[in-house]
Amino acid sequence: MKKQAVVINVKDNVATVVEDFTLGTEIHFFLGEQEQSIELIQDIPLGHKVAIREIKKGEEVIKYGESLGGTTSDVKIGQHVHVHNMESLRGRGDK
Repeated sequence: MKKQAVVINVKDNVATVVEDFTLGTEIHFFLGEQEQSIELIQDIPLGHKVAIREIKKGEEVIKYGESLGGTTSDVKIGQHVHVHNMESLRGRGDK
C-alpha cells in the first residue's frame, strides 16, 4: 500500500494528504497499526487536512492528538477541512 495521507495519533479525526488528490480518489493511510481508506468527496491539495471521521458542527478538529479548533459546519468523511469549515480557538479573547 502506498501511504497517501498521514495520521499521527489514533485520536485524530483528520489526516494530512501527501500529494494533490482529486474528488473521487480513494486514499489509504494507517490509523495505528490498521490500514484504512476513504473516498474523497472534494479535491484536497497537498499538505491539507481531510476528515477521516464525521465531525459535527462545533466539535473539535483533532490532529496529532491535539485540538486545532472547532468546526463551523458539519464535516463529512472525505471532505476538505480548512478555514472555510473550521476556526482556531487558540489565542482568542472572545471564546
